Amino acid sequence: MDATPSPALRRTLLVVDVQPTFCEGGALGVEGGNDVARRVAEHADKRRSEYAFVATTQDWHIDPGAHFATPPEEPDFVDTWPPHGIAGTPEAELHPALADLAPDVSVRKGMYAAAYSGFEGVDAEGRTLAELLAEAGTDAVDVVGIAESHCVLATALDARALGYPVRVLTDLTVPVTPDQGAAAREKMAAAGVELVASASI
Repeated sequence: MDATPSPALRRTLLVVDVQPTFCEGGALGVEGGNDVARRVAEHADKRRSEYAFVATTQDWHIDPGAHFATPPEEPDFVDTWPPHGIAGTPEAELHPALADLAPDVSVRKGMYAAAYSGFEGVDAEGRTLAELLAEAGTDAVDVVGIAESHCVLATALDARALGYPVRVLTDLTVPVTPDQGAAAREKMAAAGVELVASASI
């Protein structure tokens, strides 16, 4: 009988779009966004040793075309949105609650097109999130952030499509609306994403 212990999973914490633009007072604010930002920061501080790698994503729009409504005051909130996450503005930076996060890598997405999944982003050297997770030796991914019904959903599904075991920490995310959140959770569960509270992991 082999008594060699199994190596610990190299787990990545993937913090999706925790930016002022998606929190109360932002251009596309989600109710509860600021609370999520604080809880994500607390989780990362208390559990940092459990993660081999921490990555953040940001909407970083320069000219995303039809993603921004024209005129800007007439979005349909399905395919077109008010201008948000504009590159170089304070709203597009990481939320101030994450000032001490010290991620291993940050990727930015949506410069010239709509981009919901963090896997559409690149870091300052042009490396994709998929490449960065592979280089870090990631075995599994925990996804948190804003909004559950949109960018968290897309990021979690793409991580699953790459073959990673994925957990979405349900108390560390928030949807645009409750109905959209319920629909997102159904899609994630159907794809094999584990939906768990952070206290239970």
